[in-house]
Amino acid sequence: METRILDGKKIAAAIQAEVQKEVQQLKESGITPGLAVVLAGDDPASQIYVKNKTRTCEELGMRSEQLDFPADVTTEELLDVISRLNEDDEIDGILVQLPLPAQVDEQTILNAVDPDKDVDGFHPVNAGKLFSGHFTLAPCTPMGILEMLNREGIALEGAEAVVVGRSNIVGKPMAMLLLHQNCTVTICHSRTRNLPEVCKRADILIAAVGRPALITRDFLKEGVVIVDVGTNRIDSREEVVRLFGEDSPRLEALDKRGYTLVGDVHPREARGIASAVTPVPGGVGPLTIAHLMKNTLVACKARRAEAIYTGS
Repeated sequence: METRILDGKKIAAAIQAEVQKEVQQLKESGITPGLAVVLAGDDPASQIYVKNKTRTCEELGMRSEQLDFPADVTTEELLDVISRLNEDDEIDGILVQLPLPAQVDEQTILNAVDPDKDVDGFHPVNAGKLFSGHFTLAPCTPMGILEMLNREGIALEGAEAVVVGRSNIVGKPMAMLLLHQNCTVTICHSRTRNLPEVCKRADILIAAVGRPALITRDFLKEGVVIVDVGTNRIDSREEVVRLFGEDSPRLEALDKRGYTLVGDVHPREARGIASAVTPVPGGVGPLTIAHLMKNTLVACKARRAEAIYTGS
């Protein structure tokens, strides 16, 4: 079977172009959507993520504000800044970059964000709305995945979907979104018995467990659509050869950077069995940022609806 590559970069670019067009229309009426990103500590990966988010925000014509805090920041200090951002009418979206330093009470910080500005969709109010099917803001990675599946013409209604991973960020909200699309959904995790057998039922398999190349040929049904959310670093030459082959360009990346990325799905064993698969990198990652931009636009339009419609 020929395996189609689901190009996340291409779909993300289309989403961002649509957002940019709407942002321009809002700016013509005197409204500029605004996103504030709170970054605490010096985690290199978080710094890269935040840089990409703020750059994309600015490219689309939105206002971007980044607030950096040292690794010894306290919960109280972050609560103060969240309170200020909640009251700032020029800020439509608030994103708290995770993980936070160990001494910070993460849930307290996330709960403090105004649900109407919670563009990550992590607030309990927004989680409850997603559960009930009456949501506006939902987590960006699952929403990006859902948009990709719809735009790629993947049939969802009646399909059996298996989600490997039960995080609040990806696994659980992804399962809810698929359920709302009339999929039959199974959530798997580290204690699932006979995991390969369960996964092999899937018409659509979402791999979001954070274990490199866990999903092998034995997990896959012929024709399955695979969405690989994993982004795992590997720095062993032997492992790169095992997963990608002796002639893979990934070896050049390993020599240049000291590592390469692999998803939760074995890249070679999925080819020829899956009907479609997302690459790592270039699959889910760009969709996450694109939907963050869309969530910021949605939050702006919801919060400032009266001003938009009256021109005031």
